[in-house]
Amino acid sequence: MRVLLVEDEIELARSIVSYLKKNEKIDCDTAENMGRAVELTDLYDYDCFLVDIGLPDGSGLDLIRIIKSKNNRAGIIIISARDSIDDRISGLQIGADDYLVKPFHLSELNARLYSLMRRLKFDGSSLFLLNEISLDHQSREVKINNKAIELTKSEYNLLLYLITNKNQVISKSSIAEHLAGEYVDIMDSLDFVYLHIKNLRKKLISAGCTDYIKTVYGVGYKFLVE
Repeated sequence: MRVLLVEDEIELARSIVSYLKKNEKIDCDTAENMGRAVELTDLYDYDCFLVDIGLPDGSGLDLIRIIKSKNNRAGIIIISARDSIDDRISGLQIGADDYLVKPFHLSELNARLYSLMRRLKFDGSSLFLLNEISLDHQSREVKINNKAIELTKSEYNLLLYLITNKNQVISKSSIAEHLAGEYVDIMDSLDFVYLHIKNLRKKLISAGCTDYIKTVYGVGYKFLVE
């Protein structure tokens, strides 16, 4: 799962990012203002946005409108110190999925985040089944024909990304951005994408899985399920 946190309270942002990365292995980018958030939404594809309403250069509600116009499938959770029914109604009406009032426990934010992702991508369940593949998004366990296989964090994230975008051509750069986040800009090459694809494909096939990962030459890859 890839998340963009839009929050101008630096210490709170650091706490959220640290918690999500350490405890849940969630890739979380940050933006301190609306302008930076818009830049990142143009560069990367996010599964979910955590948006503060009171931003230094604009309203988080306006940002939500922009997000929905660019990526209508992404989940949005508002995190705000404003415990106003009007703000709640406005946020939900323009496309937010949830509203969390500060201060809150990080465990509650995490629970709401996973609940939202299950609803959006797994129809409310943490378990995703695709032919012989079983993927539990909560435990991060992957099974092939009911037998567990061991994947690295990057391999798991890659498999999840491919499956949730099955039968679609995904560019090499998009995969790189999904796996490396903002750090992809400082990398000399995207060869690591090929290596992750190669290792993941090898593990899946060795476990008896159909070779769903197809190379689209000159473009990227497709997880082809007929």
